[in-house]
Amino acid sequence: MEQNLSLEQIQNFKGKYPKQLWYLFTVEMWERFCFYGMRGVLTFFMVDQLLLKEVAASLQYGAIQAFVYAFTFIGGIFADKVLGFKKSLFFGGIVMILGNLLIAFAPQDMFYYGLAFSIIGTGFFKPNISSMVGELYHEGDHRRDAGYGMFYAGINIGGFFGGILCIYLGKYYSWQLCFLSAAIVMAFGLLTFLFTKKHLGPIGNSPLLHLEPGKRKLKEFAVYFGSLLSIPFIFIMVKNTDYTDYFMYTIGIIAIIYFVYEVIKLGDIKLQKKMIAAFAFIFFYLVFNAIFEQSGGSLSLFAKDNLSYDLLGFTVDPNAVNNSSNTLFVVAFSPLVGLLWLWLAKKKIEPNTLIKFGIGFLFLAASFYIFYYTKFFADVNGVTSLNLFTFAYLVTTLGELCLGPIGMSIITKLSPKRLFGMMMGLWFLATAFGQLFAGKLGAEISKSNTGTTLMSKLQSYTDGYYQLAVYSLIAGVILIAISPLIRKLMQEVK
Repeated sequence: MEQNLSLEQIQNFKGKYPKQLWYLFTVEMWERFCFYGMRGVLTFFMVDQLLLKEVAASLQYGAIQAFVYAFTFIGGIFADKVLGFKKSLFFGGIVMILGNLLIAFAPQDMFYYGLAFSIIGTGFFKPNISSMVGELYHEGDHRRDAGYGMFYAGINIGGFFGGILCIYLGKYYSWQLCFLSAAIVMAFGLLTFLFTKKHLGPIGNSPLLHLEPGKRKLKEFAVYFGSLLSIPFIFIMVKNTDYTDYFMYTIGIIAIIYFVYEVIKLGDIKLQKKMIAAFAFIFFYLVFNAIFEQSGGSLSLFAKDNLSYDLLGFTVDPNAVNNSSNTLFVVAFSPLVGLLWLWLAKKKIEPNTLIKFGIGFLFLAASFYIFYYTKFFADVNGVTSLNLFTFAYLVTTLGELCLGPIGMSIITKLSPKRLFGMMMGLWFLATAFGQLFAGKLGAEISKSNTGTTLMSKLQSYTDGYYQLAVYSLIAGVILIAISPLIRKLMQEVK
């Protein structure tokens, strides 16, 4: 029976990828279809259907996304300590489906209620798949990077189709259908997981198997019940973004104190240095996200009004391009970037992880400069080139590929195994703060538009992108400058 697979048997796989990777890849692909589909319609829906001002929609978007990722931090800890990855994932999936069905039932009335469910569901679902991928490999297995690279492609295939389908259904058919499609796709993901989880052996089992079943059930029930109880609070905080700020800053301070406590408790200077290096990666990842994550916020609102429908001679919806071009480019270019690193490694000139991070920022700066540059291609009505906008996304994606896939992998390499969950949680928490600040930056960009014409909107948005290009450039230069110092902290980890 497959069920009796030991961890040893799973990790001693032949070839490049363990077969379990494909099952996890498929589950995550469906979940990301649902997630990116929803993400791509949020600001558009709030401005178009809930009639929010663009500033308010940007802040609301930042708050929603911040909660999604903050709850992955909390969900990761509960999975580590109580539920185990498998049960956590199943519970999260069910709650996400409920959330999407609620919104599909009455999009205008139930929007925030459904989102509160989706936030909790994603929190329990998202961190666990990433952690399970890490467990398919031995500590020192050099194939782990390739595994995460392939997994990353799966995330993006789902994101590509979700980003196109949901906005098309919402814009041109009905919003009910848009949100219903996200629920159906999530159900596919959950079924895939149920049929394939037996192949994962002990990976993701409850950490409390040593307890008697009654006690274990009680603890699990407390987690389920407690998280459902928090839904009304999330509803209130997402609707009022000031509350989101208080919540996020509180959780940020608690997370840093908890991190410091765990690092001191390690009591081993070598391990402590590695943890400080990991923290530096996490911090720069936060900065990267604050700029990169304009795609669901200000860039979505820019695409809504200021872009032509002409892409290389074809008629294409600009919001579909905004939602999906990044994911398409990731799928197309991640194998090529991987091959480039291998080729450079053979020549003994592969840049280390830190320099790759720095290069990622330089690409990000270049891409926002191109977003800014679209203003010089605009017509008298303030409508500009979708081709140039899409090219900017290609440059953004190259930046992301220098940083995204290796980031997760380096965190698992630098952390002791028992702190995997916490460190993955901090990685997602950095994303949460990135999202929060992305919403605030987007709101500032919207606020600078004092006119009422598309031309004034073009002017203020492109000027905002110019500012973000400058910030990215500064961050990249700083990171490359301090890389020798962080390199020392990392010791033997490459």
